[in-house]
Amino acid sequence: MSSEHVERRLAAILAADVVGSCRLIGIDEEGTLAQLKALRKTLFDPKIVQHHGRIVKNTGDGALVEFASVVDAVRCADDVQRGMAEQNTDVPQGKRIEFRIGIHLGDIIIADDDIFGDGVNIAVRLEGIAEPGGICISDDAHRQVRGKVESTLEDMGAQTLKNIAEPMRAWRVRIGPSSSPATKTQTETAQPLALPDKPSIAVLPFQNMSGDPEQEYFADGMADEILTALSRFRELFVIARTSSFTYKGKAVDVRQIGHELGVRYVLEGSVRKAGGRVRITGQLIDATSGVQVWSDRIEGEHDDIFDLQDRAASAVVNAIAPKVEQAEIARAVAKATDSLDAYDFYMRAQACIYRWGRRDLEEAEVLLKRAIELDPKFAAAYANSTWCLAWRLVNDWTNDLATDAARCGVLARQAVDLAPDDANVLSLAGFSLAQVVGAFDEGIALINRAVSLNPNLARAWALSAVVHIFIGKPETAIQHNELAMRLSPRDIGLHLMMHTTARACFYAGRLDEAIAWSTRAMRESPHGQDTSMLALIASYALTQRQEDATAALTKYLAIHPQARLGNLWQLSRLRSPDHVAKLKEGLRLAGMPE
Repeated sequence: MSSEHVERRLAAILAADVVGSCRLIGIDEEGTLAQLKALRKTLFDPKIVQHHGRIVKNTGDGALVEFASVVDAVRCADDVQRGMAEQNTDVPQGKRIEFRIGIHLGDIIIADDDIFGDGVNIAVRLEGIAEPGGICISDDAHRQVRGKVESTLEDMGAQTLKNIAEPMRAWRVRIGPSSSPATKTQTETAQPLALPDKPSIAVLPFQNMSGDPEQEYFADGMADEILTALSRFRELFVIARTSSFTYKGKAVDVRQIGHELGVRYVLEGSVRKAGGRVRITGQLIDATSGVQVWSDRIEGEHDDIFDLQDRAASAVVNAIAPKVEQAEIARAVAKATDSLDAYDFYMRAQACIYRWGRRDLEEAEVLLKRAIELDPKFAAAYANSTWCLAWRLVNDWTNDLATDAARCGVLARQAVDLAPDDANVLSLAGFSLAQVVGAFDEGIALINRAVSLNPNLARAWALSAVVHIFIGKPETAIQHNELAMRLSPRDIGLHLMMHTTARACFYAGRLDEAIAWSTRAMRESPHGQDTSMLALIASYALTQRQEDATAALTKYLAIHPQARLGNLWQLSRLRSPDHVAKLKEGLRLAGMPE
């Protein structure tokens, strides 16, 4: 390094590496490099220029790029990955070239047109933990781009990076829905969704105007409670929280939201909590025209928060569905608890649950326990505790399945006893009883009652789909999942619904569809869930794609080295002997150990 031209400055560093699976199956190196050279000329280099970056150097099958702006770096990476997805649309999995990209904001040392330092090292290490076709950014970079880019940013938690002394928090940049998947499915939302034949609405996350980031959960809770109240009306079509909240922190025109979610109305607002007072400001906009339908400011004492929520929900209902009886409005906005402190713990727990991570769930369980201690009749707190247990089981985050299953059963039945007419409680409790406890008849009866009480509850339809797979009704599962995805077309858990449809298609004999859904689901899974991977392996084998079946099985066994036909949890949950036999047949053909 020449000391004559050394300069130190803060910069955004993008490190990109090529994952060329074509080289892993014997395709010639020269051909691969020729493809890479063409991609650099037609895609990678032009995007760098477009977003004001500077290519510092090409490193064989990778590159190091400097940006003055982290926003530019992330937008560039997003464009590159979208372009690569389009390039790979009709390319077989084994012959694709894919990029991994890491981005960090940090100090760099510039010498002789090269860059060095910890900033560069961290970007390179982040690239190493990114998924093929994915983007991974540091916490420092995340703070600069939050709310300024269209992509969804998903917390990966603390990551141990090679040759970096301390674990670092990292974020996954989820490429938006406009990117082209390798396998297109019926859920693609490039075309506008048709408006339902009744008033349709999406409730956006409310802005926290309190000046205290710790109150973010409180603002989210206000919007969530109003959304929950609205969803209970059969006269309305209400988009699920898990879709409408994907717009949090983004400056998006309401007409675009109406286009993407397929709704006529959008409710947006803000919450200010200062001292002992709360102010809720809301406006309802016709998304087809951009015209404001209703706006108001509702304020009062913090002790009256439930009344404030009721007034806001009632005003919105009266604005878009004036024929709704006041008695029905009163039933819809009835609160699950009278304890403000219990409600506060519950809202904090909800914020943790929607972050999906293992530690987040553990924190949620502690908060829900506090809520139950303060109000032993708080049914929603019991039901959400069962959800935490069920999610831990799905991710194999339990050390004592028998104990957790017994506790889950007790909590679920307590929740139902306390709130036999609460659709959300019934759906969570019913699913947990079916999935964790194995009480299928009891569980499906509760979920059926939930969707009868609240046809707008996307989660209930999605959970119903899973349980219908277990009880041997895959076609019903596919139908219920389609409705769930329409009610929540941008759901943060959409990949889970895709996994469900993949499994249902397999048991329904729609093997090509099962392969397409499972492939897309695993590509979009934020934490690498593989719940439809067994169906994918068996589908490959039963359609005589033995090479693909072997490759998928090898990948599965690398994740689950102890897996055998005799100990597969999914097989233990299937009530149809024909479905058990079909899955076993496919897995045996693929080479699954007995």
